[in-house]
Amino acid sequence: MTLRIVFCARETTAQVWAEALRVALVREGVDADVWPRDAGQAAVDAHAPQADVAVVWRPPAVLFEEQRHLQAVFNLGAGVDALLALPGLPAKASVFRLEDAGMARALSEYVLAAVLRVYRRFDRYAVSQSQQRWQPESLPARERYGVGVLGLGVLGATIAMTLSGHGFAVRGHARTRREIAGVDCRAGDAEFASFLDGLDVLVSVLPATPATRGILDHRALARLAAGAHVVNVGRGAALVEADLLVLLDAGHLGGATLDVFAIEPLPADHPYWARRDIVITPHVAAETELEPAIEQVAGKLARWSRGDPVSGAVDRERGY
Repeated sequence: MTLRIVFCARETTAQVWAEALRVALVREGVDADVWPRDAGQAAVDAHAPQADVAVVWRPPAVLFEEQRHLQAVFNLGAGVDALLALPGLPAKASVFRLEDAGMARALSEYVLAAVLRVYRRFDRYAVSQSQQRWQPESLPARERYGVGVLGLGVLGATIAMTLSGHGFAVRGHARTRREIAGVDCRAGDAEFASFLDGLDVLVSVLPATPATRGILDHRALARLAAGAHVVNVGRGAALVEADLLVLLDAGHLGGATLDVFAIEPLPADHPYWARRDIVITPHVAAETELEPAIEQVAGKLARWSRGDPVSGAVDRERGY
């Protein structure tokens, strides 16, 4: 039986992605009819062909009004908060997300660069340069420099291993117990405080869920070491922005490197823009790469079509 797939993504190269998916499915031995649906089309097409599966990235809500018989939705990204928020997402359709697709390497590079910038005191040297001050900075022992990774999925685990491989004292925290070589792994609410205590750098890779919203508040951030740095490459909603600013102004935190925000693009009047102690990047820490993403989705589709277990299944109640 031919698998009918609608491809809908807010990408200028969506047609290229759809064609790449067709080719990848042939290699997987899946008989499939794949057609693109323009993500910019806001009106419902009453005569749209009906698909079994939708492969999407930031689709319009009307897609799910058109597609009335979907059995599964595959998201071309790791974050599914925006997808799950769409009111018409079929309640009975299984939802699957990407687990890497080239993002783990890119995120690890970004985080490592941020950690090394702080550890090697480049932030302080930037201030010294602005003041024409020649002031060498001493470095702490790397094996005692605590870096915590909050969120130990595929992406977070790779980040943690990268940091550990560079000699830092790495802790990790996840909802359930994980085991990662060279990483002190903590789990659950009972070990959250001990995970945070005394960290020199906190890296958040958390998804946006009801449980993670605002988890990095004043109480949590105050547990970090004096002068600590916060790196957020997960979702902006996890960090309470006002509390971060209060602790920066109080001198308890030394700075932050932020790639994600509660509102994106970051509003022009946001106080972050004027801060010399906050590095802002426009949600560019990692992007989904076409080839590994399509290969992963095609593999998942092949397993799903055979009735085999598929990784990356989303628990709607948990939000990831």
